[in-house]
Amino acid sequence: MRDHYPEDAAIDAAAEPGVYTVPDTSATAPALTLDVEGEVFEVRADGRRGTEYVWSSGPNPGYGFGLSPTPDMSLEEHRENVRNFLAEIDPATGCLREG
Repeated sequence: MRDHYPEDAAIDAAAEPGVYTVPDTSATAPALTLDVEGEVFEVRADGRRGTEYVWSSGPNPGYGFGLSPTPDMSLEEHRENVRNFLAEIDPATGCLREG
């Protein structure tokens, strides 16, 4: 792991690549509803200095993405993140395109 992180980085020894549990932030972080090109996303802090984007109007319930760190990001920056995500979606599946 040290090959990929600076020497002063805090590393969680119990971390597992590919495993991510979305924390329940519903009580502490109200969602912002964002409409981008006719698609609706719920945008909220993820409790880890990042942002969770849930595609509310998408074909797959609960589908979306997260980014970190995102402190003090402007509304336009959030919109650009959503546009970038939508540009990678396969219209046939409503999910990210395969490789």
